[in-house]
Amino acid sequence: MESVLERPDWIVLGIYFLALIAVAAWVVLQKNKDTEDYFLAGRNVGWFVIGASIFASNIGSEHVVGLAGTGFESGTPMAHYELHAWIVLLLGWLFLPFYIRSGAFTMPEFLEKRFDSRSRWFLSIFSLVAYVLTKVSVTIYAGGIVVSELLGIPFWYGAIGVVVFTGIYTIVGGMKAVIYTETLQTVILILGSLTITYLGLQEVGGWEQLRETVTSVSPDHFNMWRPMSDPQFPWTGLLIGGTIVGIWYWCTDQYIVQRTLAANNIKIGRRGAIFGAYLKLMPILIFLVPGIIAFALTIQNPEVFNVDRADRAFPMLVKTLLPVGLKGLVAGGLMAALMSSLASVFNSCSTIFTIDIYKKLRPEKTERELLTIGKVATGIIVVLGIIWIPIMDKIGGGVMYQYLQNVQSYIAPPVTTVFLLGILWKRVNSKAAITTLTAGLVLLVLRLGSEIYYQPQIASNAEVTGFLFQFATVNFAHMAIFMFLFSVILCISVTLATSPPDYIKIKGLSMGTLSADDKAATKGSYSTVDVVLSVLLVIIVIVILSYFTG
Repeated sequence: MESVLERPDWIVLGIYFLALIAVAAWVVLQKNKDTEDYFLAGRNVGWFVIGASIFASNIGSEHVVGLAGTGFESGTPMAHYELHAWIVLLLGWLFLPFYIRSGAFTMPEFLEKRFDSRSRWFLSIFSLVAYVLTKVSVTIYAGGIVVSELLGIPFWYGAIGVVVFTGIYTIVGGMKAVIYTETLQTVILILGSLTITYLGLQEVGGWEQLRETVTSVSPDHFNMWRPMSDPQFPWTGLLIGGTIVGIWYWCTDQYIVQRTLAANNIKIGRRGAIFGAYLKLMPILIFLVPGIIAFALTIQNPEVFNVDRADRAFPMLVKTLLPVGLKGLVAGGLMAALMSSLASVFNSCSTIFTIDIYKKLRPEKTERELLTIGKVATGIIVVLGIIWIPIMDKIGGGVMYQYLQNVQSYIAPPVTTVFLLGILWKRVNSKAAITTLTAGLVLLVLRLGSEIYYQPQIASNAEVTGFLFQFATVNFAHMAIFMFLFSVILCISVTLATSPPDYIKIKGLSMGTLSADDKAATKGSYSTVDVVLSVLLVIIVIVILSYFTG
């Protein structure tokens, strides 16, 4: 396999890595005094860095490779998930004040403060398993594709090499190293990907020519609103089911929320979320559209532009469109996407394992010992992620971004229910929370197991009957809606059938338990500018939803 990079590209790539090492070294030299310093960067991070870190954490190479692959194969339906920018606002305006008020390090810790230790234990273990299923393995797999395509080295060498490099600075520097390197990586990633979009549009003949070329072969490629009966992308599933998944991911997942907890007050955390929400609009332009451009180019000039598999669409554009030098910049951007996601998940896993599991079991351990344990846990998570990769490829039909949405659609509903109802309704108690979480886990195992088991029959369109087969073939986004409705009904039923919680213990952690001081502090934590920017973002989302209608 031969590298597509030439000498100037390697120089650009080398400069990027040197800058990354310099930032990481600067952070490491400041040293981490305690667990708050290591896991939450001392709760002293600015809004710009928080927003950039939210974006970089979310946009991994599975987005670059997978979202472009989905754009190539299916068009714009998956853009619904990228328009979850408005849900990032929900994190800043609704959830974050309760999180910061609680003083919690982690989301499982917040659940213990709001409910009891059972919910904390459940979410701690559940989150670690979910990270292996949805983040570590997918990111390593996508990164292996990118690195092997660009550098001309075997898949596993590329994947594991970047994992080791990322792991070193994450383990040594902690949250500060993660959050500040992600700021640099965000800039590189956006610049590199915008370059691809610009050159691709030039090559294809402009936006109108792109639409004309693609719709002549695939009329629905620019339509986000597929019929409810569409087997892959029903609009009901993407809009409603996607929102359920979005609230889980953006508002309750340690991986994302940890960035806003690094702020020293609600105002800074919320502004970081608002900035992150604007950045979240970018993937449609810089990843999804290039996938559609790749599809158009294979129609216009199949001899030059050839894609044998959807997930290879973005690397193909890098190889064929970019001049010498720019390839190095984009290669750096793609690696930035891989490393920022990996660094985030490593740090989140360390935080959850150390604070929510090990510290609970060994409360007498010193801060130094806790830091050491967190670093060891990272290595174990990486190994588990690598082991899961072959199984991952079966579930999403080979398109990674779709795989990610499948699995997240089954994980999200019970967790979304418990957090949302727990904050909105003070009556929800610990029995309702743990019952909902446990029932959700049972449904997840049933759905994932049946989907894997029946995959050969689904792929061959074989006629199979039975409840489990029907259960396995319900659209993944519709399944999220069904699971959410089940979780809400179960949570409310158990709540009303059992005793109310001690409202004194959960003071300030639910809507009905806020004091006058809490309300005044929340009201004083935002300005007119924050409100205007938030409303403007919602309008932009509505405009995009209205544009892509076929």
